[in-house]
Amino acid sequence: MNFVKTFRTLLENASPSGFEAHGAKTIADLAAPYCDKVKIDALGNVICRKKGSGKRIMVAAHMDVIGFMVNRFEKDGFLQVTNIGGHRASRLSGKKVRFLSGVQGVLFERSDAELKTKTGDKAAMTDLFLDIGAASEEEARKMVRVGDVAVFDYEAKEIGDGLLMSPYCDNLASCAAMLCAMSQVKKTENDLYFVFTVQEEQGLKGSKTSAHAIEPDLGIAIDLTHAGDCPGAADGEVKLGKGPAIKVKDASLICTPEAVEHLRRSAEENGISYQDEVLLRGGTDTASILVSRDGVPSGCVSIPGRYIHSTAETISVKDGEQAAVLLARACEKEL
Repeated sequence: MNFVKTFRTLLENASPSGFEAHGAKTIADLAAPYCDKVKIDALGNVICRKKGSGKRIMVAAHMDVIGFMVNRFEKDGFLQVTNIGGHRASRLSGKKVRFLSGVQGVLFERSDAELKTKTGDKAAMTDLFLDIGAASEEEARKMVRVGDVAVFDYEAKEIGDGLLMSPYCDNLASCAAMLCAMSQVKKTENDLYFVFTVQEEQGLKGSKTSAHAIEPDLGIAIDLTHAGDCPGAADGEVKLGKGPAIKVKDASLICTPEAVEHLRRSAEENGISYQDEVLLRGGTDTASILVSRDGVPSGCVSIPGRYIHSTAETISVKDGEQAAVLLARACEKEL
């Protein structure tokens, strides 16, 4: 399975938190040849099992992305939208979006909002409007309705020396890596569950329920992490192109030392370059798996990324490919 090709397929079907059904079907179809059973549970998680008689390992990547939801109509056919997941409104003016129905539009600042003077968290979604090309409120209501959701409308571009620039590397790049890992796993006694989770951007919801049901002996999440290799970054030593990172700590948890060592040994024994990660902010599905039921030893593989939660998230293709190899070898390794 090709990492970039798989990512592009997932990007075409990007689905925001709470509305993952279309993306889930795409993932289920891609995963089916590489596992014994695929099911979509009541919450919408895609759970792919490669059966074994040994210890249960759960690998999780969230398939939901950040997006937008219509919350009111305005005069002359313009819309007000609210955020799904973490956006900085000050960075959204001029950004193109598309609804799951195919309707397209552009976000722009209100003439009286003085958005450019509102930096950081001072700007709000109400400082923006969405133009979908409707000439009137009546026409707009025929095109969309309150509660309809949209995502960024941009293609993935390969740039520079092996980099991929695209919206939704967080976390579709991790989903692509996990699908690639599934295709690379060799014979193992471990009982493997590859879970593509829902609503991570809304509070780690899908990983909570799936970990509760699976009762894994080891949990491994895969997600993006902030790279510290660009101007103004203050996120540690992780760099693009230096290999996947093995998380030690972020703002939501300290990873289980035994899980960290399992991942490190899996990398070292197979000649996989990796980086150690201590992230000052953010969290991943790892945090909810860790505290499932009586507790689950848990770790995380991270793909370094720049400009996360923007339309131009940037990763190294090699890091994504090597993250897949690391996951595959960690899944094969005896606990």
